[in-house]
Amino acid sequence: MTTTALTPVESRLGAAYDAYHLARARTSIVAALYAQAMGEHYPADAAPSSSLDLPLLHLMIRRLALLPGRLLVDLGCGTGGAGLWLSRATGARLIGVDISPAAVRLATARITGFVPADRAVFHTGTVRTTGLPTAHADALVCVDALGPAGDRGEALHEMRRILRPGARAVITRAMGHTGGPRWRSRVEAAGFDIEHLDERPHEPHFWRRLYRLWLFHAAELRRELGDMQAESMLDEASRVLPTLDERRAVALTLRCR
Repeated sequence: MTTTALTPVESRLGAAYDAYHLARARTSIVAALYAQAMGEHYPADAAPSSSLDLPLLHLMIRRLALLPGRLLVDLGCGTGGAGLWLSRATGARLIGVDISPAAVRLATARITGFVPADRAVFHTGTVRTTGLPTAHADALVCVDALGPAGDRGEALHEMRRILRPGARAVITRAMGHTGGPRWRSRVEAAGFDIEHLDERPHEPHFWRRLYRLWLFHAAELRRELGDMQAESMLDEASRVLPTLDERRAVALTLRCR
């Protein structure tokens, strides 16, 4: 495993995520609003800052069919909740990769709350350049972390490079209702077959509830997180809320050729 050098743009993005994760770590309000929006599907110990919910975690266990001791990569891992939850549930070893050094430090501090210290490791990298060896991993998850459209093809090729032949990846995507054919061509070009496409019709409703909670609690978010982080969240809520009726959320299970 090698340390990945970030481009200036990636470094700025990593710094922005650093600020978000550190701000969130100082307060419970963000977790509380996610829990309220997800309801019974909220995985409290994973503490997600994405669409990661219990139905998705259970789907990943079924689709990946991981055996104890196999190696799982959590790409765009944030503070590690998805990968650590899955490692504990399956006995798999874990490598988490994220662009945010702060997220990597926070994830590392959480390891022993889920699994023995030698079963998981986190390091800085991107979805395009993970720093991992070729044909290294048995499975991969990527939750809401594929990034801008221009990076997705490169990200898929990087996923295929680090996975062994026959390995599976589960990635989440939000796409328009006609986005399927374009995605199929991208994943096939990268060396994958789509093994399953699982619709997640409840996910846009979760985001609608969460964004409305952010807007309703705007003053509290500013007080707890600071103006910069709160305004970033409130801007996201205002921009994305009107588009949710057109949002199609899916989990794709890809199989390496």
